[in-house]
Amino acid sequence: MNTSGYRELSFWFDSLVESGADDLAPRPALSGDCEVDVAIVGAGLTGLWSAYYLLKRDPGLRVILLEKEIAGFGASGRNGGWCSALFPSSTAALERRHGLDAALAMRRAMIDTVAEVGRAAAAEGIDCDFARGGTLLFARSRPQLERARSEIAEARHYGVDRVEELGDRTHPAGTLATLLEPACARLHPGKLVRGLARVVERMGATIAEQTEVKSWEPHRVHTSRGTVTAESIVIATEGFGASLPQTHRRILPLYSLMIATEPLPDSFWDEIGIEHGQTFSDFRHLLIYGQRTADNRFAFGGRGARYHWGSAIRPGYDRAPRVFEHLRRTLVELFPAAADAAITHRWGGPIGVPRDWHAAVDFDAHTGVAWAGGYVGDGLSTTNLAGRTIADLVTGVDSTLSELPWVNHRSRNWETEPLRFVGANLGLLAMDIADLEERVTQRPSLAAKIMSPLVGG
Repeated sequence: MNTSGYRELSFWFDSLVESGADDLAPRPALSGDCEVDVAIVGAGLTGLWSAYYLLKRDPGLRVILLEKEIAGFGASGRNGGWCSALFPSSTAALERRHGLDAALAMRRAMIDTVAEVGRAAAAEGIDCDFARGGTLLFARSRPQLERARSEIAEARHYGVDRVEELGDRTHPAGTLATLLEPACARLHPGKLVRGLARVVERMGATIAEQTEVKSWEPHRVHTSRGTVTAESIVIATEGFGASLPQTHRRILPLYSLMIATEPLPDSFWDEIGIEHGQTFSDFRHLLIYGQRTADNRFAFGGRGARYHWGSAIRPGYDRAPRVFEHLRRTLVELFPAAADAAITHRWGGPIGVPRDWHAAVDFDAHTGVAWAGGYVGDGLSTTNLAGRTIADLVTGVDSTLSELPWVNHRSRNWETEPLRFVGANLGLLAMDIADLEERVTQRPSLAAKIMSPLVGG
């Protein structure tokens, strides 16, 4: 793929080129066999944050990041720009699996991570449009209102998350209630990931782009350009891990797609009641997510693209006209005043989904291999927590992070085909049907309840 192709990955990358901030030209590839202290597979946010905190811990470490394309090529450069405290497993699910204390520690760590991303970006001079305005959550039917009330009740029960129902304010069309979840910041993910790549290079790391990793074993990574010998190896490939034999069934690549509008005047945003720094969603089953960008666009996305046989990942899958049109209609349904707004960008890519929808970090001290991922789209902040945790694990530091319940959690592998194909796509279809059912009946969907084990419920 040439530089112009990288520009087309997302609005975020396109805007970097348009502004002259980054031409997205690939860095040099690995020039042959080499020896380092830490080899990181993948130069997205997990890999970059891992390198950053490792080098903060020990500036003398020899660190190399091995990237098949360019830094930020995957979900790190294509996501919705939510730096949130969301974790794929709910607090209640974490309590059932790990106990109350561990569940609360995980929630506190996620909330703290939102602030840490903003702090680190500011400290390193990365202007990524970070603005902590929280998430507006709209309940637009009686079943959605029930789920909103349940979220408030769960937050009050555990006493860690601060979720409140807003009173008198402008609501999207048909909204029964609006919640504010303060632990979220809006940012520009392209500026963050590309800026962080430059930071870790200044700190001494090497980023070898256009370098495809073929496999790894204890203390060795085999690439298309040579073999890297390392004391420790970090696997940071997220959804693209499905393309590698060693992690093929550990992660399922589920596509999430996005659109962006032209910039809209301040008067428009005043009318609909969304401030700078705020993100928004609702309580439907088939997830949607949006933000007001720093230049006053909607950046709006959601699920709905089908899973492809054999966990295939191809550039053509980033474009699904049916889903793009669904997103446009949904945006106008939420905000009718946006009906005439031009759609300037359409893009997408795979997120990583573990079988039990539980993100994890693990490290085998005997083999020296670490892995982090399974964020299910909640990775913009979780990658930072993963990087800090990996730095502690790899350097042998006992800390509160290394004791969090996601450390060394191992999800079971996804089923083989055709069960994986049928289950994943049936789950997506069921969520779509569930939303339609609830709009018609105004009762909680039976389809959603039946299919919830397949979609993380």
